[in-house]
Amino acid sequence: MKKTLMLGLLASAAIRPASAVDIKAGDWTVNVGGNVNAYYTVVRCKGDADGGLALAGRTLGCGGEDHRTTVGNGLLPSGLVTSASTSQGGYDVKALIGIYVATATDSAIAQNSTVDVRQAYFSVGNAGIGSVKLGRDYGIFGSHAILGDMTLLGAGAPVQATQRGRVTLGHIGAGYAYFGHYGQVAYTAPALPHGIGLDVGLMSPVADTPIVAPPRYSARSTPQVQAQLTGAYGPVKGWLGVKSQHFEAAGTTAGNLRMNAVELGASMDAGQAGFLVNLQRGNGLGLLSDADQGDVRSTHYFLQATYKTNERLKLGLNYGKSRNGASGTGTGGLKSNANLTLGAYYALNTAVTLVGELGRTESRAFGGASSHMDGISLGGILFF
Repeated sequence: MKKTLMLGLLASAAIRPASAVDIKAGDWTVNVGGNVNAYYTVVRCKGDADGGLALAGRTLGCGGEDHRTTVGNGLLPSGLVTSASTSQGGYDVKALIGIYVATATDSAIAQNSTVDVRQAYFSVGNAGIGSVKLGRDYGIFGSHAILGDMTLLGAGAPVQATQRGRVTLGHIGAGYAYFGHYGQVAYTAPALPHGIGLDVGLMSPVADTPIVAPPRYSARSTPQVQAQLTGAYGPVKGWLGVKSQHFEAAGTTAGNLRMNAVELGASMDAGQAGFLVNLQRGNGLGLLSDADQGDVRSTHYFLQATYKTNERLKLGLNYGKSRNGASGTGTGGLKSNANLTLGAYYALNTAVTLVGELGRTESRAFGGASSHMDGISLGGILFF
């Protein structure tokens, strides 16, 4: 039995590894695994900052109400992940497909048939030359922040407008930008001493995704480039990432946009304690995803401390903030989102983790208005 594949091996069990089923078929090993999760979330929103991507405002935070309750997915969608691997002719070959679904909808009778195929790729390589991946997978930039976030196993900011029909946001838009899903050709260099590694990817160019407004930019022929350098020294791991893409203006109201962004972060395990810090900054980086704020410089930072009281229980506190540098057309007047989450994660067994989180999300507008959303999340996640 092997660790389940989830979010590119999830960095996963921030609590405990789960087991998947291995099936031998000739030279191939087929691995089937996944997760099912659900969280009861209650939120209450107050304040006047409700423009653009104000996560604590009534429109997004409470789904258009002053308070709201949902039983839905946390930061992870429920999913089924299947991979097949083999070694032939001196090369390791692997294929993976991940299919994900949402739990909550606004109807008790409508079909919940929308699936989210985030991963569908194959890779080939070996220890001497590294490996090349072709297909659809998560991005490279921003991967350490979200995979290291303790709320990956929970809900984080339980934004109701996204939880119904999709997922909560963790610290996406309130600490880091989402790492996205891209068609890509990516190269991972052979491992070097001190944990030094290099990943470089050419991503299929994407249009902007402003969420609350029509797109203003389109994807053309220039691919998006992402790269990440990693290293380790004792218990400390560090990473440096960059990404860039040219966006073509879709109309005459804006000029073309060049997204350039950089990321710097580190994590450390010190006995039962764990720490993580991550900083992202760039023009066109967006609040949630690529260029969703238009031609605006954004800054994200994320801090986390966790402590394992015993083999089963992990406690944690994290804080993240995402800030727009100027009130551009695409910001809707939003200056910043911030989220503070206190969480407890209890491994009931090797498969099930029970989760309880308390959090406050705050949004501020350039005009001085502010909003806050208080949220409670109770539930659990099963890996198989």
